[in-house]
Amino acid sequence: MIVNGKAVIGIDPGLSGAICLLDGLNRVTIWDMPTVEVLRGRKTKRELDLTALSTIIFGITDEAVAYVEQVGAMPGQGVSSMFSFGKSYGGTLGILAALQVPVQEHVPPQRWQKALNVRKGKDGSRLRASELLPSYMSLWARVKDDGRAEAALIAYYGMHARA
Repeated sequence: MIVNGKAVIGIDPGLSGAICLLDGLNRVTIWDMPTVEVLRGRKTKRELDLTALSTIIFGITDEAVAYVEQVGAMPGQGVSSMFSFGKSYGGTLGILAALQVPVQEHVPPQRWQKALNVRKGKDGSRLRASELLPSYMSLWARVKDDGRAEAALIAYYGMHARA
């Protein structure tokens, strides 16, 4: 089933996140969130590569709708970390708007996790993505691929749970 006749893009907007395109046949294409290292003072920091992200989204399809994980501050997270996370989230939304990709929902993690019966923790996302999309489980086989699994689950949520 395709939402409004369109494919769905699921986005986990963090620097370790990913972009997932899910079509009506449950075919999955994943891109890791593109980043670039920049020198800030005397430190090298990772930031979202906005040019690369816009190239990815532009190349996906003009027939897609997006579901973006709604992010916010987490307890214990530093000010610099929160600013970086918000910058990535805002950059992602700006690119979607500029490329006229409609955002169907800014979905809180608790909502898509509950709707898809995802167990707690990052391994829970990888396990549930493997259960729902078993042909693609190699895409999130490593522990560090949790962002890929989450992007796939957000797209799956958009495609199935909301349809």
